[in-house]
Amino acid sequence: MLIWSKKGRATATIIAISLFGLLFLLPLVMILMSSFSRQWNGILPSGFTFEHFVNAFSGPAWDAILSSLVVGFSASLFALFCGLWAALALRRHSGKIQKWLSIAFYLPSAIPSVSIGLGILVAFSQGYLQMNGTFWIVFSAHFVLISAFTFSNVSTGLTRISPDIENVAFSLGASPWYRLCHVTLPLLMPWMISALALSLSLSLGELGATMMLYPPGWATLPVSIFSLTDRGNIADGSALTIVLVSITLLLMMKLEKVAKRLGQK
Repeated sequence: MLIWSKKGRATATIIAISLFGLLFLLPLVMILMSSFSRQWNGILPSGFTFEHFVNAFSGPAWDAILSSLVVGFSASLFALFCGLWAALALRRHSGKIQKWLSIAFYLPSAIPSVSIGLGILVAFSQGYLQMNGTFWIVFSAHFVLISAFTFSNVSTGLTRISPDIENVAFSLGASPWYRLCHVTLPLLMPWMISALALSLSLSLGELGATMMLYPPGWATLPVSIFSLTDRGNIADGSALTIVLVSITLLLMMKLEKVAKRLGQK
């Protein structure tokens, strides 16, 4: 620890808890209160209703939930496949080639999502590559934005696996395909599940690029929340926010349990 005195640690703990409560818990509590309120004209809301959550699971809001899940899972699974493939391919190259190719893979994470959205919109809005107004343009943006994180997780997992394990399998006559399916991938599975969880959470919460690209009928949850609050419908937007947070946390906890169980085998 950087603070050695007992009094200093106590002070630092109080400051940390205060900041956590003020900057993280308080906004969530306010959103939760708003999602159950009929009106909010004073310091505190007045009235209590489940109407906003009923609205969240019907009509356009329900379509937004399904759209977010479809885009999130499809982009995350494809990003996991590509990140795994890239990480496995790169470890066969020399250190210098690995370095530059890794930088190329990490590049999208350093570019603002709005810039990526604009670039994809310009690139795929005409000619034979036209995807504007389709699901695929949103899918492409989410894939670009999350692929660096899946690659990073899988690459980290590969560095934790000793090459001796695969060399033993090779010395026993195992083919490259057999070593991949029965040695490398089972050992790598906890990191793959963690990569899927991270990319899925990022995709479910993505707004910047999606706002520029989404076609009719493919508004995701963040886009719907932004649209509702922009029109002054704070209560319905708050209810959708609680739904988004709940879905994300539930998926993360389930995937984390799977990763831990696989890691213990």
